[in-house]
Amino acid sequence: MNPYTLPNLLTGLRIVLIPVIVGLFYVPSGWGDILACILFAIAGITDTLDGYFARRMGQVSRLGAFLDPVADKLIVATALVLLVSRNPTWYVTLTAAVIIGREIAISALREWMAEIGSRQKVAVSAVGKFKTIAQIVGLSMMLFHEDLLGLPIYKIGLALTVVAAVLTLWSMILYLRAAWPELVGAGSPRES
Repeated sequence: MNPYTLPNLLTGLRIVLIPVIVGLFYVPSGWGDILACILFAIAGITDTLDGYFARRMGQVSRLGAFLDPVADKLIVATALVLLVSRNPTWYVTLTAAVIIGREIAISALREWMAEIGSRQKVAVSAVGKFKTIAQIVGLSMMLFHEDLLGLPIYKIGLALTVVAAVLTLWSMILYLRAAWPELVGAGSPRES
């Protein structure tokens, strides 16, 4: 199959946008924050579009199935690290650690479940989708950083990102409950 499909290109765009967002984040004037916010929001939209187009156009591929979650995790982790670097308070740092830690744990769980043939037990849930929406909107608003029309955009974004962290923990509990019988069951010896 051709790797240069629209869904794969949209996923690749998210990866390419990472260094651009980092660069804009460190531009000393306010327009850098605005552009970083816009590009991050575009990246979030492409996360929805790549899957939609892959299914709609019959272009679901192994490459896309691999790259999509990698791109998602890279861009979200990058945004969180950037935001912690600007505001290293305990609540921003803890929120970032919860989100990044959960992503690592669930990625490992999904990989292991796929290895034993039970990947469908930890498929993306509705809670996971709501978490993604709150996370993308919240992080976009935090990257914007400025008040807009009297609204405290950063604080609203932080609240949404904290909601995303709570949903992150909730969805992790749901995934672990679904996988628990496999995790505690007899299996092959542990690999190091």
